[in-house]
Amino acid sequence: MGGDAGKVPGSGKVPGRRDTGAVEPRFDAVIHEPTRLRICGLLSSVREMRFADIREALGLSDAMCSRHLTTLAGDGYIALTKRPGESTRHMVTWAAITPEGRRALAGHLAALQAIAQGAVL
Repeated sequence: MGGDAGKVPGSGKVPGRRDTGAVEPRFDAVIHEPTRLRICGLLSSVREMRFADIREALGLSDAMCSRHLTTLAGDGYIALTKRPGESTRHMVTWAAITPEGRRALAGHLAALQAIAQGAVL
């Protein structure tokens, strides 16, 4: 639809135009689901967080927390890693938001703000 006209291929930038750092509003149905939005919000403020801490902070069951984390990981918005726990008898799952997840969250929040101000996206 002409949105990429004039951009330098592969850079997403238009020659001669200053990059203002503004986030492009982009509604994201994956992030929009309330629990996943809350998870992304939690993870955006920390380097990483244990599964149990996410589950407790949001008051979720193990199954629901796992389901939402798996969905976000499947879309590349978070990274899940397993490491030995303090007792080394069991593995602990850690979640961290990815750079792609940060961009998607910022774009989604910008879209929500634009919608709240009357924009039709």
